[in-house]
Amino acid sequence: MYTFLAGILLLIIGYFTYGKIVEKIFGVKEERDTPAYTSSDGVDYMPMSTPRNSLIQLLNIAGVGPIFGPIMGALYGPVAFIWIVVGCIFAGAVHDYLTGMISIRNRGAHLPELAGKFLGRFMKHVVNGFAVLLLLLVATVFVTAPADLLYNLMNGWVALAYIIGAIFVYYLLATLLPIDKIIGRVYPIFGALLVISAIGVAVGMIVTGAPIPELTLANFHPDNAPIFPLLFLTISCGAISGFHATQTPIISRTTKGEKQGRKIFYGMMIAEGIIAMIWAAAAMSLFDGPVGLNELLNNGGTAAVVSEASTLMLGAIGGTLAVLGVIILPITSGDTAFRSARMIIADYIRFPQKKIMNRLWIALPLFAISIALTQIDFNLLWRYFSWANQSTAVIALFVGSMYLFIAKKNYWIALIPGTFMLMATMTYILNAPIGFRLPMNISYIGATIITIALVITFFLAAVKARRNNIPLEEDITNWKKSA
Repeated sequence: MYTFLAGILLLIIGYFTYGKIVEKIFGVKEERDTPAYTSSDGVDYMPMSTPRNSLIQLLNIAGVGPIFGPIMGALYGPVAFIWIVVGCIFAGAVHDYLTGMISIRNRGAHLPELAGKFLGRFMKHVVNGFAVLLLLLVATVFVTAPADLLYNLMNGWVALAYIIGAIFVYYLLATLLPIDKIIGRVYPIFGALLVISAIGVAVGMIVTGAPIPELTLANFHPDNAPIFPLLFLTISCGAISGFHATQTPIISRTTKGEKQGRKIFYGMMIAEGIIAMIWAAAAMSLFDGPVGLNELLNNGGTAAVVSEASTLMLGAIGGTLAVLGVIILPITSGDTAFRSARMIIADYIRFPQKKIMNRLWIALPLFAISIALTQIDFNLLWRYFSWANQSTAVIALFVGSMYLFIAKKNYWIALIPGTFMLMATMTYILNAPIGFRLPMNISYIGATIITIALVITFFLAAVKARRNNIPLEEDITNWKKSA
């Protein structure tokens, strides 16, 4: 278990070391008022405590990504541990922190608005459509995945259609009501169950001496699927995820002060990485290696792996609680996925959201599209989600790079992981069956050319943006706190 335990230790150390470096580079302004006060509306903008914001952020970003993704990534063997640790510290947590903090500086703006400001008006339109598409895919995946888990947990005595319907009803309420009415109240409870279930599985593996494989760079995938780029898209939410860029602005609108940013944005990504390590280790150790894991995935899907691992480690009762913790993850990301989509569309068309009917006009078409998407095969949805997810992460990292470049700060902390993920996503879409189906060697060459061209374009645009002195933050000098 040395690799597993060392990986978790490195994640914790990363928070206290590299997290502080990133915070120092960005430059916190403790005296600056946040959108929770300057744009308070009683619906989306309102101050909440750091513990509550942190738990909401963790549940927002987690979904099934740090569980289902690492379980599928475990097929590649211990190399998955490397990506979770390195990706989380140097890419995912940086991505989340910069997105959240830049949003705080700009009235809680969502990614499309930030992309429009820092990457050009054309990118605002592109990213707006891309973000809404991603959120719809996420929300749909996060309906079908927990519904399947609940259906299996109840041995089919409640029809799957009724379970899906109940989840949609909850999502609609969480999308429409003020953030403190449902999300702010139930998330701390859900968060506790999530943490307990993950810790339970980890302790179970340690106590029973589960044979977690040690570090090797060998590829154990039964189908010889290439590590690059597939591993870096399969394990997304546990290492880096563009979905997080759609979620952090929700909390940037409820954060009391910029000093809280490292705990909320960087810290909760580290927590998600630890969850991903636990489930990747469980998948590697409990099913007689990649071949046995692959057979279980083919026969019962990732939900079956979760149920089996939880029962093996914690018994019937403990396993049930652990599965409930896993069910909570996607549900508490699906609701905020719909909420984010509503907010992004409202910001884009400048449609005020204080009145509930205004929220309903945007929410209902989103739910209708998502219901239709539930008829599509989950595995196909996941492949499209993975590519769209990591492509969104690339955009968010380039927004962060541009912000830091204009501010004359160390932009490499965002540009290096952004360039790496750009290469991975381009290689994938050129080669994948859902993409252009090119041979892998041609895909590598094409992705390299595209990556170099886009990085050069970024530097040309960045030099121009710095010369034009694009404002980095919203001017709030005329705002005064009410007594």
